[in-house]
Amino acid sequence: MDRRAFITIAGGGILAGPLAVEAQQTKNLPRVGYLSAASPAAVSGRIEAFRRGLRELGYVEGSNIAIEARYAEGRLDRLPDLAADLVRLKVDVIVTAAPSSTRAVKQATLTIPIVMAGVGGDPVTAGFVASLARPGGNVTGLTSISDELTEKQLELVKEIVPRLSRVSVFGTSPLNASVYKRAKLAGGALQVRWNSWTHKGPRTSRSHSKGRGKGVRMQGSCSRVRFSSLTGQR
Repeated sequence: MDRRAFITIAGGGILAGPLAVEAQQTKNLPRVGYLSAASPAAVSGRIEAFRRGLRELGYVEGSNIAIEARYAEGRLDRLPDLAADLVRLKVDVIVTAAPSSTRAVKQATLTIPIVMAGVGGDPVTAGFVASLARPGGNVTGLTSISDELTEKQLELVKEIVPRLSRVSVFGTSPLNASVYKRAKLAGGALQVRWNSWTHKGPRTSRSHSKGRGKGVRMQGSCSRVRFSSLTGQR
């Protein structure tokens, strides 16, 4: 081998060496899968908050942990394939950003732990967990609503406002049937009327708010709750 060929091969090896080591180190790191139905731009703030939270716990991406993120870009039909891809990578845990991604991952694996990062629905009714107290299976995480919590929530509101007689819920989508049923039962026991409307625009809000009198509003992640008739009038 002549001198020029040797320098070329050796130089290439020196340049490729660090890249190979870096790739090997990343491969050996614990890996967190992240599956979202949205695009990276749409959830950039949430992803940055996720990374910041990990750093606060001592997990730095590329140093002692790796993140494998997959985005469906609004195409829900892609979620099953993306979930299967994360499973093939044998990530250590998968974080899901919505019920649709949670369902896709749950159908793809029964062994890899799944962490729901705030599910806007009832995980029990959706079939993700057996119950909030004992989830079972491989799914855990956070949820913003559950029919098991409805009775307690209404009890707490009644304690705060003892003369409460009516609760009106405005949502951007029809309320979960089980949540509504449990709420009506709890309302009957507490002598509180429970009404709900699907929000379709400003006119809907104005028409249902008109004539309700002064009340208390609670702003949630997916609905607005207005407590009215606080004087006991129906």
